[in-house]
Amino acid sequence: MPYMRASNYSTSDNFRMFRGPAQHAGFADLSFCYHMRAMTNPHTAAADHDKIESADGGIGVSILRILKLLARPELSKWRPIMVIAILVTLAASVLEVVSPLLLGHAINRAVPEGGEAAAFGAAAYWLAVGIGVRFLAAALPQARDWLFSPVSQDAQRIASVDAFGHAQSLSLNFHQTRRTGALNRVIERGASAIDYLIRFLAFNIGPTFVRLVLASIALGVAYDYRLSLIAVQTIIIYVIATVIITEWRVRQRRRMNEADTHFRATSVDILTNFETVKSFAAERRETGRFNDAMRNYNHRYVDAVRSMYVLNATQAVVMNAGLLAVLVLSAWNVIQGTMRIGDLTAVMLMLLSLYAPLNILGWAWREIKQGAVDLEKLYGLLSMKTEVADAPDAMPLSKPTGHVEFRNVGFNHEGRAVGVQDVSFDLLPGRKIAFVGTSGAGKSTLLKLLFRFYDVDQGSVLVDGQDVRSLTQESLRKALGLVPQDVVLFNDTIRSNIAYARPDASDEELRDAARRAQLLDFIESLPEGWTTRVGERGLKLSGGEKQRVGIARVILADPAILVLDEATSALDSATEEAVQDALEDASEGRTTLMVAHRLSTVKSADEIIVLEAGRIIERGTHADLLAKGGKYADMWERQAKSAEIALAAE
Repeated sequence: MPYMRASNYSTSDNFRMFRGPAQHAGFADLSFCYHMRAMTNPHTAAADHDKIESADGGIGVSILRILKLLARPELSKWRPIMVIAILVTLAASVLEVVSPLLLGHAINRAVPEGGEAAAFGAAAYWLAVGIGVRFLAAALPQARDWLFSPVSQDAQRIASVDAFGHAQSLSLNFHQTRRTGALNRVIERGASAIDYLIRFLAFNIGPTFVRLVLASIALGVAYDYRLSLIAVQTIIIYVIATVIITEWRVRQRRRMNEADTHFRATSVDILTNFETVKSFAAERRETGRFNDAMRNYNHRYVDAVRSMYVLNATQAVVMNAGLLAVLVLSAWNVIQGTMRIGDLTAVMLMLLSLYAPLNILGWAWREIKQGAVDLEKLYGLLSMKTEVADAPDAMPLSKPTGHVEFRNVGFNHEGRAVGVQDVSFDLLPGRKIAFVGTSGAGKSTLLKLLFRFYDVDQGSVLVDGQDVRSLTQESLRKALGLVPQDVVLFNDTIRSNIAYARPDASDEELRDAARRAQLLDFIESLPEGWTTRVGERGLKLSGGEKQRVGIARVILADPAILVLDEATSALDSATEEAVQDALEDASEGRTTLMVAHRLSTVKSADEIIVLEAGRIIERGTHADLLAKGGKYADMWERQAKSAEIALAAE
């Protein structure tokens, strides 16, 4: 389905298109297309798998949020434009009501009563004036939109940047739980709703009531108070019917948003993991999931679009019934001689002018209610508190030396029985420590606690004698350099990926980092050299090449503490040897913490800690642990036998 952004349709277009029920229904289709950007799996959408909270909705809350956004200091430069835009909108509303009166007067001059001579010149003059006023009523909103477009876009940008920046600040646990597609859609829909609501709140709601009041007064004063009463009663019935049906439709919209978020996130997840899909020959299965989602989406779409047709039909019945009553009464007045034919024409034009804002009122109500639903998630995201936040009095880590200490550290992951318990060690600057053990023993958890991706449940983690909770996270992580098991790269050039650690690095510094990571010869052998793009997540590079890019990045960052999280476990023996040499060069003179499955990579560590079920069961140097004949010695023997078998097989 094609996506349509409401901001592409100016409010002046709305005024022109709302000239009758048929056109109203057509424009509602456009409105509906804007909001039907959902492909859904209704059986699973109800559950919020992404743990993105929702703020309270409602029109009042939405208006307050929009006003607070417009009052932001960043938008102060647009305040004069906002005022001018509102004044222009009000002027257009007045002219829209005056125009039918002038045209009716012109027709009366062309069709005089009582044997008077037709005054063609006067009639032509008043027709020209009336058409000119009508033109201004249509042209002024165009000028307003021209003025206001940068204001709307700036407000949308500020809201999007706020949400994106806040999402970046949330804890690792949040980002491991949520799906990228879901978070992106929440921000996208919320920003679009802000743009939409600003236009309606600034240009439609207030001016619409002004037009309704002016049109009703004009009908009563100029012609017949009963016409005004009929018009007001029609408006009341129309508004009540619109609100009732819209409230029903908003609930559908909420379900569709949830389904939209779920489907898009699932789709992104499948496409991102295409290698896994192909390796398990699951293309047909994933296509089937897509087909099921589309089938369920079709069902939800039909329900939603039918509800729109019910709303449009109800509005058309109310409007046409009111128009019929007013025209019948006006025709009776013409027959009775209390109104002239030009007055009848003016009443008809007045009713069409009255119904234009009436249609916009109904449409605005629907869209504001539906926009408020979109804002729920955006402001819910903005209101989420990070689990790991800087203390109010947090201090930056200045001139780090690399002294790392864990004191009786305990931590449990959410939803897991085993974490780490009573872990202590003291790593002096320039020394090297290694953590080994079976999978799930808590090795990588210790590294994440050092980075303060999580806060400890018991004990404390110290860097240079300072509890990491008393330091700013930014300064702490600048002192740490991580080479993970799977180095994930941006879909950019090799140069940009290495320079990510320090964007202002010189070409010579980049070359030195690549040389020390044993990557320079490879880069210079490429046809495009440093400007070679690495592909999505670095998939154009081999595992060893990606690891060496990660090492070069860390070398360029020049951290006081180097963290190696199974940096060679996914590599073959030949590649591992080359990468290990690069790691030895990178760790020279730095405090180094290593996690490894292959024990041959940790022999040089000053201390090796063996973990099991989150607890330290052995510790010492490589030689000491072999001499003890415990868990480490058993692991070493098994790996040595595996290596011998592999060598014999070759």
